[in-house]
Amino acid sequence: MTTYIHATRHPWACFLFLVPLLAVYEGGVLWLGGDQADRMRNGADAWLRWGLERFGAGQVLAAPAVVVAVMLVWSWWRWADRPTDLVTTVFGMAFESCLFAVGLWQFSRNFGPILDGLGVRLQIAGQSAPVAKTLTFIGAGIYEEVLFRLVLFVGLLATLRAVQLPRAVALPLAVAAASLAFAAAHHVGPYGEPMRADYFVFRTVAGLYFTLLFVLRGFGVAVGAHAGYDVLVGVSVA
Repeated sequence: MTTYIHATRHPWACFLFLVPLLAVYEGGVLWLGGDQADRMRNGADAWLRWGLERFGAGQVLAAPAVVVAVMLVWSWWRWADRPTDLVTTVFGMAFESCLFAVGLWQFSRNFGPILDGLGVRLQIAGQSAPVAKTLTFIGAGIYEEVLFRLVLFVGLLATLRAVQLPRAVALPLAVAAASLAFAAAHHVGPYGEPMRADYFVFRTVAGLYFTLLFVLRGFGVAVGAHAGYDVLVGVSVA
């Protein structure tokens, strides 16, 4: 079990787990969206593409290429201790992702009076066809985890450690900041929702949940749980 737990947190296992999800999302968006594919993108995917365009990288595959490149470099850095039983590891990650997604989904349905009957979602769902909605949910799971966990949380933790804060202080500060930023990001920009305390509180809790999954179970499981949760919410309120 210890070997499995370490294996699921290794970047190579996370990369192999992530690639099929990324391929399904990007391929599905291009196939269903055609010339209007950008209209199917939202949240962190749209933000990442906007940022890349500012640096002259506006190609349609620039965003997934950046994600793949980061994961490959990270995997190369840790190549010496990569897991050997990758099939068992990846299937175990998929199983864990389903469990954690169902756990958060059940929690969201019983969160208390402030969320009773709201059907809170972690992103805005458009009025597109069911298949397109599912693709949007998968994309949110991938790119929001890339932005808020892999980039923001890791960057904050590294910065706090660089200024000599003890890990016992730096870690909870980075977790809290990444979770609050995750919640706040859903209420800013042209596609943001009006600020509501109940939505913000739940999304902060969800951000904390995904950040802890990232720390304790690794990037791949966090992505899978996030995408799975979004799909469950989308199906349950359809």
